[in-house]
Amino acid sequence: MTSPEIRTHVVRPSEAEREQALDVLRDGAGSGRLSHDTFLGRLDLVLHASSRSELNAAMADLPAGNPVGRFVLRAVGRVSAFGVRLRGAWRVERLPGLSLPHVGARKLTIGRIPGSGLRLNDASVSRHHAELRREGEDWVLYDLGSTNGTHVNGYRIAGGVRVRPGDQVRFGNLEFRLAAG
Repeated sequence: MTSPEIRTHVVRPSEAEREQALDVLRDGAGSGRLSHDTFLGRLDLVLHASSRSELNAAMADLPAGNPVGRFVLRAVGRVSAFGVRLRGAWRVERLPGLSLPHVGARKLTIGRIPGSGLRLNDASVSRHHAELRREGEDWVLYDLGSTNGTHVNGYRIAGGVRVRPGDQVRFGNLEFRLAAG
């Protein structure tokens, strides 16, 4: 029996509100009102805020700032971020491809031990690292309690996560881009 879901009326901040709060933090850091460590701490608060009151608390002692200063900081941030995004996209395209098994296959074991369906001979990969299972029309990747973790699109997984062609998967230190089988 499952417990009933209790709904609350806490409104989560929108992406636009988070972006506005980030602009205020950037302005505070750019004008010297926030130290680097304080900026990073408050940045984390803004990104993980579950209510508007948490968002407001992260920037309570900072003035809204002038619009020209915010525009300049936002423009510099976007130009700087472009290089990071470009390098990330270039790196993803250069990842080795890993083909999903053909349609008739039901599961693929991944690990360092001989006999694995996909044997990865690297010390960062556990002997029984992960398993890829066909569930209905989808492929689901399960971490099998590996030491260095299984990641999908940069996030460490616990349990199963649906994967599809184009996703980035990492087993220990080995990273691949999934391709259609």
